[in-house]
This record gives sequence, structure tokens and C-alpha cells, in this order.
Amino acid sequence: MKKSLSVILITIFLDAVGIGLIMPILPELLRSLAGAEAGGVHYGALLAVYALMQFIFAPILGALSDRFGRRPVLIISIAGATADYLLMAAAPSLLWLYIGRIFAGITGANMAVATAYVSDITPAHERAKRFGLLGAVFGIGFIAGPVIGGVLGEWNLHAPFFAAAFMNGINLIMTAVLLKESKHSNKMTEKVQEQSILKKLSYLITQPNMAPLLGIFLIITLVSQVPATLWVIYGQDRYGWSIFIAGVSLASYGICHSIAQAFAIAPMVKRFGEKNTLLCGIACDAIGLLLLSIAVEEWVPFALLPLFALGGVAVPALQAMMSRGISDERQGELQGLLSSFNSLGAIIGPVLVTSLYFMTQASAPGMVWALAAILYVITLPLLLKYRLNKYSGVP
Repeated sequence: MKKSLSVILITIFLDAVGIGLIMPILPELLRSLAGAEAGGVHYGALLAVYALMQFIFAPILGALSDRFGRRPVLIISIAGATADYLLMAAAPSLLWLYIGRIFAGITGANMAVATAYVSDITPAHERAKRFGLLGAVFGIGFIAGPVIGGVLGEWNLHAPFFAAAFMNGINLIMTAVLLKESKHSNKMTEKVQEQSILKKLSYLITQPNMAPLLGIFLIITLVSQVPATLWVIYGQDRYGWSIFIAGVSLASYGICHSIAQAFAIAPMVKRFGEKNTLLCGIACDAIGLLLLSIAVEEWVPFALLPLFALGGVAVPALQAMMSRGISDERQGELQGLLSSFNSLGAIIGPVLVTSLYFMTQASAPGMVWALAAILYVITLPLLLKYRLNKYSGVP
């Protein structure tokens, strides 16, 4: 079990390094291809296209991982990411960037399948801690990636994409050689595969507490699209960040996020429970967003990073709450549908966020951040509906 977990953690680490490598330079690359404002719009559109493919295919991949195993689906996902980075590295036009993002979205299921894998090998009472560990390792990878990407991007805008492809190539070889399967087919799993995505979603919603928890997850996903889409663009526009400083800011967030995921979640869940840990995470993130919306000094975003990192404890706690209410045979299905919810937010979010930002940039540049914080208010009545529940054994 320990060896399998180690391989999964290394896989997630290398995946995060690859993602982090390209984040500081992608907005600048798009500006060079499409112009300043159009580049920002295309940035949001690229994120949305990827998310749309994820929304369609992530539940299928999650269900396939229940039927055929986590390992083959994870290998396909990593191979797709490698091909995407190579396409983006050599892309002569915007069209090729979109083709790469579409392909990556179709095959991308790293985090969903990794989370399902961890669910397979972890007792229910330890899942919040293990999910937090996944987040911590992702954050550690996200520390190195943006810094390396910032340095390489100052030299050549295409270099980070080649580096990301190289990282994913190593990831692909390691997963294919070292990772053992955690999931084996059974009759219940085969029955699940025969159901449509809508039937699967309908089943999950009818489980105790699942509907309000899915609502909270969707809201958190929508809010998370604001920093995911705007952090680099806003930093460069508002504070004059260079590519290198943008990379340093992302790496700094990775450090804070990893510390919070590794050392805060387990004691918080033990002391306050998963529900209160979720509430604390939402509150920290909302306060950070409000403060950033009015910040005019360059150092303020860096000062707020610990607060945003504490906000990150919300998702592992929420995942553990949902995972407890679902049978072991449906864990991959759950994670695939959560990935689809994540993608649904990522379809709507980037285009909406970039459009709203460029509409209000001159008069109220921080408005988008404030609106994101206000959106969290909707989670309160949903959280009040939650009552502790454990899967009863009825499929």
C-alpha cells in the first residue's frame, strides 16, 4: 500500500510541475499571437475548451477506471497531457493551441483517477488526511513548476512547454512501469457502467446529503476559477509583474498551499470535524478575495497567500464528506462526476471572468474578486442541510 501511494504521489507531483511550468508564460504567449486584450480573452477560452472536454469525458474515464482499473486510465491521461504540451510547444498559431487543449481535455483525468486510487487503498476515516496529502504534493510540484517556467519563459516562451512535455514523459514511464492496479472488476462495477451519466448523477443526488454537498462543490469550483484565470493577468496588469515574478508568486502559493494541506487538514478535521473544517476554509478564502479586491500595493497578494492556502482545506474535507456517503464500488464514479462539476465551473468561469474583468478593468479592477467572495454566501444554507451520514450498503 505504501509503495502504491508513493507512486501516485510522485505521479501527482510531476503532473503539477508540468502544469506549473506553463502557467506564468501562457498569457504572454497568447498576447504575442493575438494581441493584449484578445490574448486575455483567448486565455479564458482555452481554459473553457479544456474544461468542456473534461466535463464530457471525465465521468466516462472515472467510470472506465471503475470497470477496467485505475492504472490504464491514468496512463492514457498522462500520455494525453504529454501530447498536448508538445503541440503547444510547436504551435504556429492559435488553432494548434486549441487542438492541443481539446485533446488534453478528452484524455485528462489525472487528479480524479488518483483520488479514486487513494480512495481504494485508504480506510474511510483516513481519507480526508490522504486527500489532503494529495493536495500537498500537488502544491509542492506547483512550487518548482512556476519558478522554472518563469526562468525558461524569460529566455524563450516555448521552452516551458517542452519542459512540461519532458516531465510528463517521465511521469508516463514511471506510472507504466511501477504503478500496480488498485481496482478489480466486479458485478456491481459492471452494472454501474451500464448506466448513463445522468442516471449516475441522479443516483448520487438521491443519496443523503449529497445534493447540498454537490452544490457547495460547484460553488467552490466557480469561485476557484477567478484566481485560476486572473492571477497572472491581474498581477501583470495591476502590479506590473514580470513573467519571473508571476512564476515566483505561483510558487509562493504552492509553498503555502502544501504546508496547509500537509499539516493543517488532519489536526483541523480531528479537532473540529470535516464540516467545520469546510466552513473555515470557505471563510478564509472569502476574506482573502475581499482583501485582494481592494489591494493596491504589489506586496499585498503575497501577504494574502497564507489565507488562500488555508482556504484550500475546504475541498479535501468536502471530498471526504462525500466519499463517506458512497459505496466503494462507486468511488471512481463519484470522483469522475466531481471532475465534471469542476469542469462545468471551468467552462463557465474563465470566459465569464475574463469578460467581466476586461469590462470593469478601468473603473473597478478588483470587482471580480469581490463578486467571487460574495458568491460563497450561497454555501451557508447548503451547509446547514448537511447531517453526518455513512454509506448504508444499499447500492
